[in-house]
Amino acid sequence: MSVDDLLKRYQTGERNFKGINLIGGYLNGVNLSGASLKGASLSEVDLSKANLVGVDLTEASLVRANLTGANLTEANLSGANLHEAKLTGAILDGAVLKMADLIDADFTAANLEGANLYGAHMMGTLLQGAIMPDGKINN
Repeated sequence: MSVDDLLKRYQTGERNFKGINLIGGYLNGVNLSGASLKGASLSEVDLSKANLVGVDLTEASLVRANLTGANLTEANLSGANLHEAKLTGAILDGAVLKMADLIDADFTAANLEGANLYGAHMMGTLLQGAIMPDGKINN
């Protein structure tokens, strides 16, 4: 599926895009709120400033994806692979990141308030200035 196909189908009301492959795609600033991208291959996709509120990204691959400034409020990223992903300034309030691979991801200045990070793999993760689930800023 191409980025254009995805956006056209989303605009017509479709929300189930389970398992799609958009490696290297450009989705900067798009609205995909409420979509199911469960198991999708989104490695190296530019999703900066995207509206991903309530999106299901369970077990999705977001390796080296750009999620700078994206709104992932209440998104489900359980088991997702965000290895080396860039989430600078992203909003993850209430997001579920259980068992997610966050190794070497950049969460600088991200809002993780209310996020569920249970069992997440965070080796090398940058959290400078991030608002953590306990409400404290990590410096």
